[in-house]
Amino acid sequence: MESSTTLSIVEALTKAIAERRLQPGTKLAEQKLATHFGVSRTLVRQALYQLAQNRLVKLEPARGAFVSAPSAQEAKQVFAVRRMLEAEMARAFIDVQTPAKLKALRAHVAQEKAALISKTVAGRNELLSDFHVRMAELLGNEVLAQLLGELISRCALITLMYQTDKHAAHNADEHEAIVKALSERNADEAVRLMTEHLEHVEQNLAFDQIRPVPTLAMALA
Repeated sequence: MESSTTLSIVEALTKAIAERRLQPGTKLAEQKLATHFGVSRTLVRQALYQLAQNRLVKLEPARGAFVSAPSAQEAKQVFAVRRMLEAEMARAFIDVQTPAKLKALRAHVAQEKAALISKTVAGRNELLSDFHVRMAELLGNEVLAQLLGELISRCALITLMYQTDKHAAHNADEHEAIVKALSERNADEAVRLMTEHLEHVEQNLAFDQIRPVPTLAMALA
């Protein structure tokens, strides 16, 4: 019971980070979290430790836990790893693609574009990130899907800190182009488009940009 409760806290905080409700640098006060989730501080502490293992949270002696604030150097390293993994993922997808899998990806892109029109920032960002995890799931590689999920959670922090607001539509268009290449079984084109897409996301990060940090109460409201 305790482990499942801890996992639910981890999942809730990870989702809040990915959806930009908890911003980099936000202090994660144990008592406030315990009150919010209706659990003991011990369970909250266990959840924060797990998040720290995933580098989503930084634990500082005598100060407590804070949402991680990745550096520009770390951001570049994360995107380098993603390019290595996702270029090969695109190539491997060609071998397993089916009409049903392509339909699922196209439906996902359609949801992205609908979220862009409705201007729901949190939902839009989550969908844009989930496209990559969805590809791994459809590939049938659970380990890759989990690994990408963790990397993309870190990317959510990076984009929150450094991404400008005008590039989300380009991301959706690039996803659509990737799906087209996959449908045509053009592996080289799919790899090229995936690599360029991740390069564009990284290039559109403004590393001199500073974001305001809300209180924990505001983020959980």
